[in-house]
Order: sequence, then C-alpha cells, then structure tokens
Amino acid sequence: TMIRVTIRESFGLPLEYSLEKAYPNPFNSSTNISYHLAEAGDANLSIYNILGQKVATLVDDYQTAGYKTVQWNASDYAAGIYFYKLNAGGRTFTKSMTLLK
Repeated sequence: TMIRVTIRESFGLPLEYSLEKAYPNPFNSSTNISYHLAEAGDANLSIYNILGQKVATLVDDYQTAGYKTVQWNASDYAAGIYFYKLNAGGRTFTKSMTLLK
C-alpha cells in the first residue's frame, strides 16, 4: 500500500491568510497593520469608519506571498473607532481599531 503525502514547507512564508491586530491600538496619529498572504494574488486593505464608509485604501494591487505590514497615518481623521478589512485569496478579514486624539 502506497500512501501519498504532500508536505508544504513554509521556507519563511505563511501557510495561511491572516489579518493581525493593529499596533499600537488604541493609537494616536498612526498605526501599523500586518497581514499574511499564503499565496501571491490580488489584495485589498481598506479602512472604514463606524458608519461603514470607506475612508482610505492602503493596498489595492497584486502582491507576492509573505508577511506584510503597512502604516496608516490617520492624523487627518477624526477620533473614533475604525475597521480595517483585508480581501485576499478569496477570503475577507475584518478587525477594529481606535484612533485617539
């Protein structure tokens, strides 16, 4: 009996898609948002206000697989709760963050 096993080694690349907590959070003026892409492909990372209105697009292009971090400079935005949403690999992830002034 032959058993076929496929092993996917990471070689420093993520094995799954994920969206991490913004750091720092809460924040004043800027925060870092990290996400992991298991495969290369189109990625969109956008910021929404509490009313669900898109206020910023941080990433909207084809990206290689890997660990990514982008900084959001929110110095021109009002204090409050914001949501950041990642669409990549046919998946959607959403988390919240708080901007303090």
